[in-house]
Amino acid sequence: MPQPSSGVKSRRPPASAPSGTVPTPAGAPDPLTVGRRLRHLRRQQQRTLDDLAGAVGMSASALSLLENGKREAKLSTLTALAAALGTGLGELLAVEPPSRRAALEIELEKAQRAPAFEALGVPAVRPGPRLPTDALEALVGLHRELAREQAARVATPEAARRANAELRLEMRRRDNYYGEIEQLAAGLLTASRYEGGPITRAVVDRLAGHLGFRLQHAVDLPESTRTVSDLANRIIYLPRPEVGQHGSRSLALQALGHFVLGHQVPQDYSEFLRQRVEINYFAAAVLLPEQGTLTMLERARAERDIAIEDLRDAYAVSYETAAHRFTNLATRHLGMPVHFMRISSAGIIHKAYENDGVHFSSDLTGAIEGQRVCRAWTARAVFDQPDTSRAYQQYTDTSSGTYWCTALVDPNPAGLFSVSVGMPYRVAQWMRGRDTQSRARSRCPDPSCCSEPPAELAGRWDGLAWPSARAHSHLLAAMPPGVFPGVDQREVLQFLDRHAAGR
Repeated sequence: MPQPSSGVKSRRPPASAPSGTVPTPAGAPDPLTVGRRLRHLRRQQQRTLDDLAGAVGMSASALSLLENGKREAKLSTLTALAAALGTGLGELLAVEPPSRRAALEIELEKAQRAPAFEALGVPAVRPGPRLPTDALEALVGLHRELAREQAARVATPEAARRANAELRLEMRRRDNYYGEIEQLAAGLLTASRYEGGPITRAVVDRLAGHLGFRLQHAVDLPESTRTVSDLANRIIYLPRPEVGQHGSRSLALQALGHFVLGHQVPQDYSEFLRQRVEINYFAAAVLLPEQGTLTMLERARAERDIAIEDLRDAYAVSYETAAHRFTNLATRHLGMPVHFMRISSAGIIHKAYENDGVHFSSDLTGAIEGQRVCRAWTARAVFDQPDTSRAYQQYTDTSSGTYWCTALVDPNPAGLFSVSVGMPYRVAQWMRGRDTQSRARSRCPDPSCCSEPPAELAGRWDGLAWPSARAHSHLLAAMPPGVFPGVDQREVLQFLDRHAAGR
């Protein structure tokens, strides 16, 4: 079920700073450059290591370490070497490499000393005089491309937010409807002998079998994963059965979605996000089949009695899944522009979608995740209701128009969240709860609406309050690295080994 996201573009790392190296401050020569200039000057004068080292009272091996950039020389040593070579100290300390060949050698050395290269476990190539220049060029080019690929795999929070914003725009263009996935889901349901009603676990098992997989629960599934697929033995491991029927069916279908949709190993964080969107959509398209769900919605529309709760109950899914699924079909098939939100009890947006003109708060990149929703909106007002187990409806006047929304509190181990679906005033005529008398007005983004304290309260505590902010580490850190962000690959492979050995 679509969750916002898309294309992250990473710039190619500069040739002089391969990924993983510590850059030298601008204008300061690094040991490798100094060493190469020293070697260049020595060879220009046709002097040996022993000859120059003896002239300044040091060993040839120590001078070799300096020339290879493996040891940083003291200023007194560099001064003595410059004098022995008949040149000024500035010549040795120049930032630029002495030649094109030297620049390539320096770049290769730096790339091979980077932690990212060491992690590959392949031997380094010594850029000595016997290495042809064309081979040196090729090696440097390969390292640049490797650095670019690694940079593309690690998305900063800013890049991830841009990815979410771009994918949300694509979802809006498509009215959150993916026809190709709908067709795949319908075909598989037919092959699984589905005859209507809620999708049972037996149907999901038959669907998996049709695709050549077997579903199996495991109590020791790695904590960093939701499911693990053993492609060698065609087994999809699910968490312990306590997740419930809906959770088990949904997770199994999401895992199968990767293979149904022909996904490859994601090449960057943007592709990872897009794949998550597509497998969520696939799972929902199976759990709430398009034909049956649309028939139900059209009948309810004719009676002006559409309710998300009815979809939830008819197909035995979560309220959030039913709400998402409604947004997939409402605009394309019923002509109803809508918006969807999942927010925390603190008003923070976790997921959202809109094609009805509602204005979500956003940052400079256009991302809405992490932004705070106005206190007057239905999605937040629902937390203040005496019975949060019931759906709450409200009309809200905003700067972009009046919207009717329905919301339900969704408690889970991470805390309280609300899931809401809304639409412009004129569209609400088809919805159950449209006759609500609850109404609010939002002036956001005007700070005086709900973010600034009243003047009297602010004056009373002026200079006397100092809160300590709860800084979330994910706001500062890069997105989790790796082919599958956040997954402990070692734990996954150990898990598969244990279960393969037990068969």
